[in-house]
Amino acid sequence: MGNSYAGQLKTTRFEEVLHNSIEASLRSNNLVPRPIFSQLYLEAEQQLSSLEAGSRADNEEEEEEEEEEGSESSSPPLSYQMKPPPEGCCTTDGFCQAGKDLRLVSISNEHIEVPSGFLLVGAKSPNLPDHLLVCAVDKRFLPDDNGRNALLGFSGNCVGCGKKGFCYFTEFSNHINLKLTTQPKKQKHLKYYLVRNAQGTLTKGSVICWKGAEFRGRQSSSSTCSSTLFQLPESSGLSGSTSSEPPPAANPSAPAGTQQTAAAIDHIPPTAVFGSAVYNGKESPKQQLVKNNLSALTRPSVLGTLTNSGPPKKRHKGWSPESPSSTETWNMQLNPQVPNRIKNDGGSLSSLPHSALVGPASSPMVGSGEPVSVPDNLLKICKAKPVIFKGHGNFPYLCGNISDVIVSPLLHTCYRNSQSLSRAYEQYGASTIQPISEEMQLLLTVYYLVQLASDQVPLIEDLEQIFMRSWRESHLSEIRQYQQAIPQTFPQVPSQIAAVTSAQLPWLAGLAASSCNDSVHIIECSYSLAEGLSEMFKLLIEGKLIKTNYVVIICANRNRAIDSCIVITGKYQARVLSESMLTPSDYQKEVNYQLVTGKVETLGSFFSTLCPEGDIDLLLEKFYQENQGHISSSLSASVNKPTALHETGAAACTSYEIERHQIRPFQLAVAQKLLSHICSIADSSTQNLDLGSFEKIDFLICVPPSEVTYQQTLFHLWHSGILLELGLEKEHLTKQRVEQYVMKLDAEAQIKFKVFLQNSMQNPHTLFVLIHDHAHWDLMSAMHSLYPQTELSTGLVDRLLNCREVKEAPNIVTLHVTSFPYALQTQHTHISPYNEIHWPSSYSNGVDLYHENKKYFGLSEFIESTLSGHSIPLLRYDSSFEAMVMALGKRFPRLHSAVIRTFVLIQHYSAAMMAVCGLSQMKNYTSVETLEITQNLINSSRQCPSGHGLMVVLRIPCTPLAAVAYERLYNVRERLALEDNFEIILGNPNSGITIGKHFVEQLKVWQKIEDVDWRPQTYLELEGLPCILIFSGMDPQGESLPRSLRYCDLRLINSSSLVRTTLEQELGLAAYFVSSEIHTEKPVVNDVLESDPEKLSSTDNEDEEIATEGSTSEKRSPMKRERSCSHDSASSSLSSKASVTAFCSESSPPLIAAGDTAKSPHQVLSNSAEETTNNYEKQKQKVDKGAQTTISKHLPLVTEQLDTKQNIKSAQISITSSSSSPFSSSSSSSAPAHNSFILQTSQCSMTKASKQPPIVFLPKLVYDIITSTDSSGLPKSSSLLPYHSVMWASSFRPLMSKMMTCTEQSLYYRQWTVPKPIHMDYNNRNEGRMDTFHPRRLLLSGPPQVCNKNKIGKTGAYLQFLSILSRMLIRLTEVDVYDEEEININIKEESDQYYHQPGDMWPDLETFKKMPFDYTIHDPKYEDASLICSKLQTINSEDRSMSRRQEDMYTRRQTTRMRLSKYAAYNTYHHCEQCHQYMGFNPRYQLYESTLHAFAFSYSMLGEEIQLHFIIPKSKEHHFVFSQPGRQLESMRLPLVTDKSEDYIKSPTFTPTTGRHEHGLFNLYHAMDGASHLHVLVVKEYEMAIYKKYWPNHIMLVLPSIFNSAGVGAAHFLIKELSYHNLELERNRQEELGIKPQDIWPFIVISDDSCVMWNAVEVDCSGDRKSDYMWTERNVSLKQILQHIEATPNVTHYALIGMRKWSSKTNSAEIKEPFSCCHVHDFIMLNVDLTQNVQYNQNRFTCDDVDFNLRVHSAGLLISRFNHFSVMKKQIAVGGQRSFHVKSKVSDTPVSISPAQYICAPDSKHTFLAAPAQLLLEKYLQYHSHRFFPLSVKNYSHPVLSVDCYLNLGPQIAVCYMSSRPHSLNISSSGLTFSGLLLYLCDSFVVASFLKKFHFLKGATLCVICQDRNSLRQTVVRLELEDEWQFRLRDEFQTANAKEDRPLFFLTGRHI
Repeated sequence: MGNSYAGQLKTTRFEEVLHNSIEASLRSNNLVPRPIFSQLYLEAEQQLSSLEAGSRADNEEEEEEEEEEGSESSSPPLSYQMKPPPEGCCTTDGFCQAGKDLRLVSISNEHIEVPSGFLLVGAKSPNLPDHLLVCAVDKRFLPDDNGRNALLGFSGNCVGCGKKGFCYFTEFSNHINLKLTTQPKKQKHLKYYLVRNAQGTLTKGSVICWKGAEFRGRQSSSSTCSSTLFQLPESSGLSGSTSSEPPPAANPSAPAGTQQTAAAIDHIPPTAVFGSAVYNGKESPKQQLVKNNLSALTRPSVLGTLTNSGPPKKRHKGWSPESPSSTETWNMQLNPQVPNRIKNDGGSLSSLPHSALVGPASSPMVGSGEPVSVPDNLLKICKAKPVIFKGHGNFPYLCGNISDVIVSPLLHTCYRNSQSLSRAYEQYGASTIQPISEEMQLLLTVYYLVQLASDQVPLIEDLEQIFMRSWRESHLSEIRQYQQAIPQTFPQVPSQIAAVTSAQLPWLAGLAASSCNDSVHIIECSYSLAEGLSEMFKLLIEGKLIKTNYVVIICANRNRAIDSCIVITGKYQARVLSESMLTPSDYQKEVNYQLVTGKVETLGSFFSTLCPEGDIDLLLEKFYQENQGHISSSLSASVNKPTALHETGAAACTSYEIERHQIRPFQLAVAQKLLSHICSIADSSTQNLDLGSFEKIDFLICVPPSEVTYQQTLFHLWHSGILLELGLEKEHLTKQRVEQYVMKLDAEAQIKFKVFLQNSMQNPHTLFVLIHDHAHWDLMSAMHSLYPQTELSTGLVDRLLNCREVKEAPNIVTLHVTSFPYALQTQHTHISPYNEIHWPSSYSNGVDLYHENKKYFGLSEFIESTLSGHSIPLLRYDSSFEAMVMALGKRFPRLHSAVIRTFVLIQHYSAAMMAVCGLSQMKNYTSVETLEITQNLINSSRQCPSGHGLMVVLRIPCTPLAAVAYERLYNVRERLALEDNFEIILGNPNSGITIGKHFVEQLKVWQKIEDVDWRPQTYLELEGLPCILIFSGMDPQGESLPRSLRYCDLRLINSSSLVRTTLEQELGLAAYFVSSEIHTEKPVVNDVLESDPEKLSSTDNEDEEIATEGSTSEKRSPMKRERSCSHDSASSSLSSKASVTAFCSESSPPLIAAGDTAKSPHQVLSNSAEETTNNYEKQKQKVDKGAQTTISKHLPLVTEQLDTKQNIKSAQISITSSSSSPFSSSSSSSAPAHNSFILQTSQCSMTKASKQPPIVFLPKLVYDIITSTDSSGLPKSSSLLPYHSVMWASSFRPLMSKMMTCTEQSLYYRQWTVPKPIHMDYNNRNEGRMDTFHPRRLLLSGPPQVCNKNKIGKTGAYLQFLSILSRMLIRLTEVDVYDEEEININIKEESDQYYHQPGDMWPDLETFKKMPFDYTIHDPKYEDASLICSKLQTINSEDRSMSRRQEDMYTRRQTTRMRLSKYAAYNTYHHCEQCHQYMGFNPRYQLYESTLHAFAFSYSMLGEEIQLHFIIPKSKEHHFVFSQPGRQLESMRLPLVTDKSEDYIKSPTFTPTTGRHEHGLFNLYHAMDGASHLHVLVVKEYEMAIYKKYWPNHIMLVLPSIFNSAGVGAAHFLIKELSYHNLELERNRQEELGIKPQDIWPFIVISDDSCVMWNAVEVDCSGDRKSDYMWTERNVSLKQILQHIEATPNVTHYALIGMRKWSSKTNSAEIKEPFSCCHVHDFIMLNVDLTQNVQYNQNRFTCDDVDFNLRVHSAGLLISRFNHFSVMKKQIAVGGQRSFHVKSKVSDTPVSISPAQYICAPDSKHTFLAAPAQLLLEKYLQYHSHRFFPLSVKNYSHPVLSVDCYLNLGPQIAVCYMSSRPHSLNISSSGLTFSGLLLYLCDSFVVASFLKKFHFLKGATLCVICQDRNSLRQTVVRLELEDEWQFRLRDEFQTANAKEDRPLFFLTGRHI
């Protein structure tokens, strides 16, 4: 059946008459079925004739209408006389003649019985214009959306009195008292559909769209009738609304010409009521024909299918079902990408959940009714067990020989699921939309079965998608009214169709099945399914169902719902489906049982006779005896030769590379993505991971119980060096130590895991990463694994990884790693979608992650290779093998197909080995594919000087069968004396690798291993070894395969149990990295037989290189990308002519068969070319023409070469005539020239293999599924059930899209799959809440075998992740702190006098008063600042600038990395349990509420009242005082000087900050050691919101908006003034309580936002002499330091108290004097009482603390620095002063502006800058003050005199600070001559007499700075400056500000 058009009716006159007669019979009687299938099943006519026919039909209709309308309009209207009503009846308007009220307003809430097929409509009465009368009308007589398809006539009922059967509208209008004056016409008086709204009230719905012009106009203006393409919403789920009502009758209007099935369901215009509208009919009134894309279009030329325009207007006119309407063409091709027919190949109903199947698969279901006896010997007669799928309704009991049948509920489950409506429509209240009817389900199933080919198996996913599309498209109208926003993209909906009734169903099903050559047989029953089943069994026994694959039994009774079942009787289909119902463990048991009980012996004896001599073993023995001596000598020569060559150095293969472990770019990219996700978890507000609390990393890798995988992981762990890097192990690492970190999930796993858990509990500061590799392997629920029949290891993952200890441990992160994540992406998954990491594509962010010219070949690339344009398909199937398996399956029906397939393949390999060794008679007992594999394997080691060969993986999932195969192939190899040529390895997951000693020695030589006891333990270590690896185990368990893998033989995989994970996992074995620099053409000279025509024209030309895009092979192929011929080797049947090919290795000369010795090689080649070409011409498949041209092009050259080399020819003939081994061709001593030629041209097979992906052989069933695509363009395998322990949540799911990313696929599975009870995630439910996700669980998914030269991809990636995570943790516990020596140490007073002892804890006040003030700045951050001179200094600092290299001036400041102590201050990224509440992020509470409070005070210097705002969290209100009535903020509470408490810090801390809401160190909880303290953040107004967001539990002081662009001076100024004002308020408040004003605590702390840790020096003075002392520095809490300072005796006498800045270079001399009187910075305690009259300069941006220190000292106040305390400052790269950028005010383009441009001449056209004037001034003076003070540069003995201020004039200029205030402390200026004078914003204290006291050098310069030009002139006059200073007009400058930005003005002059 398949691709042929057999069985499709042609459009002959006979068929037209037949269908017209059927049509007429349908119209006359409802109970006779209507042939909707005829449209689906007849071919479409050519478009031209179709369009002509359609136009004719339309013209006829229009003529009829014109006649009717013309007759109406041409003559004047006649008055219509109604028939008089019967006597005594009611004649009231709005009531029927029986007196029942029909008005909608009256009966809208009453229950109205509506017969099936009828609708409620509203009729308009001319006498009641405001009312609608309710009528029930047969919907067949009502029109569709287009005003068409309404049958002429009328059928209606009265809803009032219940009278039925009105056949004429005239009669009906009389009954309901319309009282018409014109002819009653339904088109005029039936106006509206009536619908029920959400409250159940009957309301007016949409207008009935009659075809008249009046309605046409109304329809076009109505938006409710617009047609939109409905796309199923993603949120749709499962709901349980089913309908058991029989659907209304069908109406035939279906598209013709395709094999697409249709759902024939009614279609009615949508209601106008938007929302929850319920149609009054029992069935949905809006259903319509559905076309399901079961197959693509039959002919590519048919662009679309044409629908009919509907029934004719006149009943007496004939209506051809093939006269389509040109105006209503349904131009929809569901799969335009695939023009040829695609088979719905492969698969099985097994994909449906197994959960409904209880007990063994063969047990009959619980039945009902009369029993049915299963006949004896059914299996023996039928050669297969029929599989009965229960469909709808009741199923009878089965009795008798029930072991010969299998009953399954899977189809019933599918039907039931498809009856459940999706939740996606519930939000619209779309209760009118009904599920697909049972009749339609069954009919669609029949259509589906009909179009299946004989070698195809029904696939449940196909059927579900058919139902889905049928349902969706049949309800487009309803769905559209809820989707109005979507633009109209869908074609016009076809005409109204009525649904299939149960009476029509058997007839329609039979009509459908009539075209399929008895493939589907329909049995109709009258009473119950029992009679149909009995008849089916009878037909089976009688042999009448030999050609039948499916029997559909229907019991359609009009009085009740249908009963149905489907019986699979096809031998192939029944076998596949019955085996698919076995679970993997049952499958193993079944096979094991057949092996143990000897049932396979008959099969074995059958195969042993498949030999010309009658017994293969005898033939092998005979061969062994005859050739023992000769073969052994030739073999030893051929095998040993490479070694000898290697030793002498004549030739050695260089393809074996041993590389050290290195990380690949893509692995690093994945590791970084993993790290990013870990950081996201830590940064989230859920507080689930506190990275800051961990000091190191530990880990455990869990792998499946495969010894190879275990050893492989150990190997990579060992070579990665990660254990040493993480500090988990010391240098001399042993294997036993490495094994502690890898756990096999076997019986001993629990012990190792218990140790892991204990370690995690004992080390809370270690982060443990639990890596679950190959995470999809065992997802069995622990509860289900407790049953005795399950294996011990199953459920271990659930028991261990999901245990309570792992889930609750805050220091365990679980990472699942897998290539197939689908089973972990269900509705109940533990893993958040945000915690999924997907492998990056080749290019990520423009970076080539897979450079080194590598291309990854995965599933999609393998599938792509099957398309034309590729020289070889990588995926193939073996038709010879499949044919033999199918034949034997019929012969041995009781044997499992896995047994048969294995024995056939063993036979093929055995025969192939024998044929290659010279037993040419065996070539007919194998297939070309197996022959190709075998010959290339055996000959591979000969082509490499070192003997490297190919690996062949033979995948045999069933372990007992693998053992049988190993034993048989081993014996055959021994008999053929090939034991030293290639190895056969049995790869059992439970055991290690065993190979022969000879091969071990070879591997040791290649890998340069000297260890005597070394044995290979992983498959990767077998690289280059010629071998057959028999890979057993039900699933691969993460074993990686080497680069020398050439063939992956998957012909024995379990193709009946098809799930996506299983298929992709098997194909993943062949996934590969290959070099993308592939040469597509090889010179023929280098390889004699590369152009062998037999090779090129058959399928075994596997050494042609992969043709990548743009390759020559693709260019030369003019064909489109169709399926290539070469994946099916149908040409090479068991008696293939490819005998020469069988003996041709990849690059060795062919061995000519003995019978051909008389022919010359030229004849042999040409004859075989002819034969092969002829053979290929017979095939239906097309041959790539490129190959043929290559043959003809290369043949003359080859034959010429062979003729010229007579020695080669004679060698060939002599070798073959003696039937010797083919190996002698390369070692024959009689042909030395030939030998040298071979050595010269040979190439290592392993090198070739590593440049190409392996060739994969698949079962035909799997091949068809992999290579076919569904309507979305994806391979059909992707739409399979993802995993055997999950099931689909609903049949109502959309197809996956081809464009879906990995993330979108994950979301798809998370929505549409649910775990079965056996799945470990089954119980992970919490009523839909999000907290079912485990917060510390991640999922890494990447393609399989992502390895590159033995470097495992995913393993390497997660090991690299551990490495960078460890580094990050160390980095998190460390900070970069400034580590700089104090500057200007040499300028200190050289004095031996020390005022305090080194061990003094506090300064003595009287002593301290005697200490001189050190004017010099020692803070290294002011290294570039001007030196401050004093008379105490010996001014010998000319070398100051010389000691500093000029290039160092702007270099990065020196930092060192420090480990954070437990007393550190933290930024917002720190989360720990202790400071949750402090930070205000406790998830149990809402974010801390805050209140905004205004606080105003006046300040005379600003000349206005200052209004500040406090943001005070509720938790901090106790620090403040509020007025009682209005809760107005009054003051901030201050303690008393005498208060003493260990848990309280008295001084409020103020931290000014800008631009550091994330990075500022405001979390002082740990620094204060939990002590209560008051901390206020001082922020600018525009940053208030962001700071409040990050620090919700901190008090904020918000500066006025005028300070938004101000510097730190403004913040300091306001802090100090506010604090003094608050001190006054508190003194007044507490004075009322009897407390003296001087007792109120006057200190505040002003701290930078980068202070991270504090240190204290401990001095030990226990030495002999007083001057001897020892000191140590340690980290202490800020609480300890502040409490110590606050406890200083007479502390209120100090104005400023500070501490050192920490440096690692601090020496003893610096701390010998414990207290200094000098500048303090960064972290100060300020006495706001003493400094009342000393202010910070609110305009300053830089050096404001130096300026303030000088003012305080000059006021005679004490400044004390505690040298035993130091503060560490963290380097923060953002915010602070860096947030001020100077840019042009004109353009927004960022142009760098040099400081020289910061000032300009007044009134010039200089570019103005958008920056504060003060900032421009300070920056200009810092870098260019030499222009103002040229005499001062490096002239430190003659400083610049700076009056009342300190401005930084740069490091080359020294300044001398003088205060003009009376009684201020200044240095003595006697003897000092100044080189310049700086007057900055002079106030009234500066007078002329003050300035005249100072002496200046001649030519000294003056700089006066004022707010405006007027002040400038006034200052010059007031200070009498012109007496001593000369001014010029051009010496006036201003900052480069616009006038509105208030620039500062300069005036410079020279001293006269």
